[in-house]
Amino acid sequence: MAESTRMIFLGFGKYARADKIYALEPISDARRGSGSRTLVWVEGVSEPIVASRTERTILLEMGQDAAAGSQLVDQAIDLAERLAQQAETGRVDLADLGRRARKLLELTTKPGGPQQLF
Repeated sequence: MAESTRMIFLGFGKYARADKIYALEPISDARRGSGSRTLVWVEGVSEPIVASRTERTILLEMGQDAAAGSQLVDQAIDLAERLAQQAETGRVDLADLGRRARKLLELTTKPGGPQQLF
């Protein structure tokens, strides 16, 4: 498949062609949560698409290598958001948070090589 027609996964079962995405807007207000991370503006679609992935992750998949170094930051932010949400509800899943924290720490201590998210 040609680079320009690569399909980019936005989350929530949604995809968009890489060459049709013209803007990404991080969600930073009350709309963020329940997986909503980024508004994706796609040519031919009047309203932005809500994506469950961060703008950096989408850029990386689109071939923007400068976004590659921020995957670890995205995961750390996600971990912090989970902790904050769980603390607010009074139901903190320490086993899940501990597993995610260990995974992040492993990524920061492994020498070189590509980072694997899953």
